Amino acid sequence: MRRRWHARRAARQLQIGLCSVLPALALPALAGIGELERIATLDHGPMSETSGLARSSQPGIFWAHNDSGDNARLFAINLKGKPVIPDFLAKRYRDGSWPGLTVFNAWNIDWEDIAAADGMLYIADVGNNSNARRDLGVYVLPEPNPLAVPEARALTYLPVRYPDQDTFPATEWHFDCEAVFVADGKLHFLTKHRKPGEQAGWQPGTKLYRLDTNYTDRDNVLTLVSRRDDIVLPTAAELSPDGNRLAVLTYIAVWVFERPADGVNWLAGDAVTYPINRLVTKIVEAVAWRD
Repeated sequence: MRRRWHARRAARQLQIGLCSVLPALALPALAGIGELERIATLDHGPMSETSGLARSSQPGIFWAHNDSGDNARLFAINLKGKPVIPDFLAKRYRDGSWPGLTVFNAWNIDWEDIAAADGMLYIADVGNNSNARRDLGVYVLPEPNPLAVPEARALTYLPVRYPDQDTFPATEWHFDCEAVFVADGKLHFLTKHRKPGEQAGWQPGTKLYRLDTNYTDRDNVLTLVSRRDDIVLPTAAELSPDGNRLAVLTYIAVWVFERPADGVNWLAGDAVTYPINRLVTKIVEAVAWRD
């Protein structure tokens, strides 16, 4: 009985952003297992294919970004699905053309997720559909105040490499990533698996990696932490603000893991799963905790 109450309490705390390739964003709150509440629709034209979401340090604001090929930029949005624009620019862009916050010294080859922790933003350029990229990495920048500034500079870029990938493309297509999160000061990555040579040929399973170094002039070889075979197509992840729960989003469910006993393997143990109706949500690629 205590476990059921604990799961329900976690569900009330979880705020999910579900992003579609359509120019719309649903931000449902999990009121119970399988129950979604759409609280906003994002119809801001420049946000055409949102694939990342992170809770800002500014109350009620979330950072988001588009998928591959877009300009290097971020969008701050509120819980009404509206873009947040610096006050001194609000009148200029009241026609809905706000282009977002420009990130200098960065390129969007395939941005797939964003994480926020300890005053920093981590933009993960780790999309790897063909499992052949050799320039994967993460942009790190101090979190700007979206109410005050329209642009920011990436502080650094951390190149990353998987320790178990030796060929490009890989023999097994298990090296695409759309989900990152920060736990205990370390950035973590969850992979999305495909059949070799088939970008749409999905396979079950994910691997959890951790970034343990911060080199800027050479690859940071990720640490393989664990594997899990029953998670299919993770598209986003985020740790709760209190650091005790991990939400992992897939196309058909949200998985919520408790902090592991060893403090390392976040995929260990049983998870509470909340099914979602793909007929309603379509393609979902972003998740964040509301509180």
